[in-house]
Amino acid sequence: MQHVLPLVLAGLLAGTMNAVAGGGSFVSFPVMVLAGLPPVAANASSTVALFPGTMASTWAYRDSLRGVAGISMKVLLPISLAGGSVGAILLLETPGGVFDNVIPWLLLLATLTFAGGRHVGEWLRRYVTIGRGAFLVIQFILSIYGGYFGGAVGLMMMAVWTLIDAAELKAMAAPRALLVTATNGAAVLCFAITGSVRWPETLAMMVSAIAGGYYGARFARHLPPAALRWFVVALSGTVTIAFFLRKY
Repeated sequence: MQHVLPLVLAGLLAGTMNAVAGGGSFVSFPVMVLAGLPPVAANASSTVALFPGTMASTWAYRDSLRGVAGISMKVLLPISLAGGSVGAILLLETPGGVFDNVIPWLLLLATLTFAGGRHVGEWLRRYVTIGRGAFLVIQFILSIYGGYFGGAVGLMMMAVWTLIDAAELKAMAAPRALLVTATNGAAVLCFAITGSVRWPETLAMMVSAIAGGYYGARFARHLPPAALRWFVVALSGTVTIAFFLRKY
């Protein structure tokens, strides 16, 4: 446990990032790997460590919760829970060596999504129109990705939501927090039941992630997210390059 301080600091930063702009796993996952965890265990432990922080963010956003594109949370929540469960099971069934090969590409996908931000959704809306049924299918697929890895899944959700919902992005922050929490919650349950979590490292990161998630959400409305977003892009780009160099 010589890595306690880096784990605590990573949890604080990751929880704040998730509340304000997303991308906390770009901090938590590599720090778990640096602490000596194999990639699959690092991903599972990172998800569990950040989960209470996303719950804290959802609680802080509770007064702003709404459906998406007229679809209530009574419909979207079960879909996100089911997708998160499927993604977690897929991760646990993936051999460690295979996941080690895949993770740089997942990081790259998440980094590109994060860099595009809302512009991804705006660009897609010019060429793509989706109906309610397709929207629910895509939400399920994104929830699978969230349970499997989850990097920038909140931004991916909002990019898709802009194709069917014209609401301001700030109005989407609360439903994003709730559905990401649901997706991660299903994955957390799977990881905990199967014993895939390294609890000493996870608990060290979890406590500070709760503080970061709660206070990050409270102050999110008063902070311009652009600066933090570009900080996350620079950080995630660096992490992605490092994992490519590590593997290839």
